[in-house]
Amino acid sequence: MWHDLVVVQIPIGEKILRTVAVYVLILVLFRLAGKRGLAGLNTFDMVVVFLLSNVVQNAIIGNDDSLLGGAVGAVTLIAVNAVITRWLARDPRAARLLEGRATTVVRDGKLVPGALHDLALRPSELEHAIRMQNGDAVGDVARARLEPDGQLLVTLQAAERSATKGDVDELRERLAAIERLLTNLAADGRPPR
Repeated sequence: MWHDLVVVQIPIGEKILRTVAVYVLILVLFRLAGKRGLAGLNTFDMVVVFLLSNVVQNAIIGNDDSLLGGAVGAVTLIAVNAVITRWLARDPRAARLLEGRATTVVRDGKLVPGALHDLALRPSELEHAIRMQNGDAVGDVARARLEPDGQLLVTLQAAERSATKGDVDELRERLAAIERLLTNLAADGRPPR
């Protein structure tokens, strides 16, 4: 029993190479699938993710079902991911190559022709993102972009945005300035206009 737990049944170097190869393959497949695949996962996306993990399992572990072999695969996955993540954070060109660029889907309240189709986004997904970011309709949007990480960012038209704390503070300062001006005018004996 202990033998099966700790004796790796294929060379550790091969296990590491298999894990790295599968990681790179999945990375390339997701890159080719596009940003849409990373936007909110729907039921179909979840099915693919679950099945994909099962499909590539044997490619990573090979004929090895030892605990140590599984640990080597897990550590390799975490290490490769950490290296790639740090590399992308330091090298904008690598990030652009591996992650892509943001794609504008709405500009000045109008859909960018073909953008939803190219990204395989449904209008309902865009409408949902607009509602989640305090808009009511596409016409309320100054710009909406699908980021490389799959997040749909919406910037509302100025008239549609909610007031921020900074906006309220600015109004308070203006009101205080008007009150000071009126107080000074009253002290001078001049009626306000």
